[in-house]
Amino acid sequence: MAELAGVTVRTLHHYDEIGLVRPSARTAAGYRAYSAGDVERLREVLAYRRLGFGLREVADLVGDPSTDAVAHLRRLRGLLLERRDRADAMVAAIDRELTARAKGMKMTPEEQLEMLGARLYDAIGGAYIATRRTELRIATQIWDALGDAQTVLNVGAGTGSYEPSDRDVTAVEPSAVMRAQRPTGAAPCVAAAAESLPFKDQSFDAAMAVSTVHHWRDPIAGLREMRRVARRVVVLTFDASEPGWQRRFWLTRDYLPEFVGLFTQWPSLAGMADAIGARAEPVPIPWDCADGLFEAYWRRPGAYLEDHVRRAMSVWTRVGPEAEQRAVRSLSDDLASGRWAERNRDLADLDAAELGLRLLIA
Repeated sequence: MAELAGVTVRTLHHYDEIGLVRPSARTAAGYRAYSAGDVERLREVLAYRRLGFGLREVADLVGDPSTDAVAHLRRLRGLLLERRDRADAMVAAIDRELTARAKGMKMTPEEQLEMLGARLYDAIGGAYIATRRTELRIATQIWDALGDAQTVLNVGAGTGSYEPSDRDVTAVEPSAVMRAQRPTGAAPCVAAAAESLPFKDQSFDAAMAVSTVHHWRDPIAGLREMRRVARRVVVLTFDASEPGWQRRFWLTRDYLPEFVGLFTQWPSLAGMADAIGARAEPVPIPWDCADGLFEAYWRRPGAYLEDHVRRAMSVWTRVGPEAEQRAVRSLSDDLASGRWAERNRDLADLDAAELGLRLLIA
């Protein structure tokens, strides 16, 4: 088995000892005997390990009872496509720079940084399927806001977590990594950006966008495009305009002050609402939120110590590794000492928290 899998016998023994891959039987001579199901699990474990996941992260990924073998294969495919796309982007950027240098041309800083990857979602998208699931309580609020719309455009659709199953949905997603992770049977998906939707005026009853506006190059232009192509617009976004908003959430208040700087050029909630004639509704986040968005673990702080959880949140990529590592170390220390529990004891009895999520409805 070790020879077939390309690992040492010691590795297989260790996986057995920690419960990661525990063979179903033993032979009369005492050898570990692997069933077909054991081999399938070993395949998944080794695939995640070779993609750089730690043993604890792998245990969480393969131990999720809601994820079957097909879902694991789709997740792995998305992660591999992410690596391939990023490598292709780097090769293309290096080729352009080599050509330019051969002609005596100087590359701009922006062009030089292109070799790090094309889009933020292509850098983090492979991790989305692990933790970004539909939270039914938030979904119900979004679907109610869609009213009686039968044709729906989902802009910045990602893997399609919040797409209503009882309507005719068309998705728009610019990231190849995210498109590759859309499940079989999902709505047809068009490769396009929010700021330039390839549809005629009033093509849809409604257009929706969920936790994506902050990734758009021009949020106001994207919102106006949604208004152009649909009679109703529903957008789940974040209010960063209220005075002292960064102190709503203990993570940004006590551990990640860099979060504030991400929204210096962000349009106000009022500005976004005015652009499409929308009203705003607060969206409370349940304590056991199934969707691993940035604020989801407000009552489960230990989740922020898990790398695979953070990888599915664009915030950590944007603040950079130094700020991320400092925040994780500080939070880990405070959890161990009991300082976090003391400082946030008022959260223990809350079933939901108001942390700035807003639903714009036009």
